[in-house]
Amino acid sequence: MEVFLIPVGGGRHELYCEVPDEDPSGATPDNDRGFFRGLVRKFRDTLNRIERDRRHHEEDDQEHGWFERQKRRGLRMVAESIAEQRLLWHLRRQHSAVAVHPEDLTGEAALGILRPAMQADLEKHRRWLAIDGVLVAVSALLILVPGPNVLGYYFAFRVVGHYFSMRGARQALDHVVWTTRPNDALADLRPLVLVDPGERRSRVEAIAARLGLADLRRFFDRVAVPGA
Repeated sequence: MEVFLIPVGGGRHELYCEVPDEDPSGATPDNDRGFFRGLVRKFRDTLNRIERDRRHHEEDDQEHGWFERQKRRGLRMVAESIAEQRLLWHLRRQHSAVAVHPEDLTGEAALGILRPAMQADLEKHRRWLAIDGVLVAVSALLILVPGPNVLGYYFAFRVVGHYFSMRGARQALDHVVWTTRPNDALADLRPLVLVDPGERRSRVEAIAARLGLADLRRFFDRVAVPGA
């Protein structure tokens, strides 16, 4: 597995990876038995559908009623969360990984960025797992209200997502053997942080093609903050 350190301005870097569409959560019911098994299956199937919709740019909300439009907008919010947590989900099942870093960083410096980021993610997702677990229990009261318990469904998905992310961060810190590899294309991204998004689009897409990362431009536009 390759994890890319993307320069995003102000000396900061964000971790990024791309994984196969078939299983965006990196989860299978066989590997997640017990309480989560049924929820994991539903989680995985729904994520597959969200990812397919995102990849094919299905923006046909006007053809549906109000409830369906709200549901689709909610799913797009989940898709944004997927993009942020996909790396951690897939680290759950890894035993070795490569940190691909800009060539103007040393391998030691790259690991010095990666490990604190994983520790921060572990603490963040452990905290949110506890919070959303309580919210799932509270939202269960809505089962008395007619219609689907959309709120409960949303918080249940968050619980599974934070659980996977917490496990991925722990795996990365305690069990994954990390190696490093410098890359000149990543270094070429660094000055583009200061370029207007419309003007830099073709240049970022060219770099993404060199790296073989189909969604890098979308990610870069989201996280690159000039002067941050």
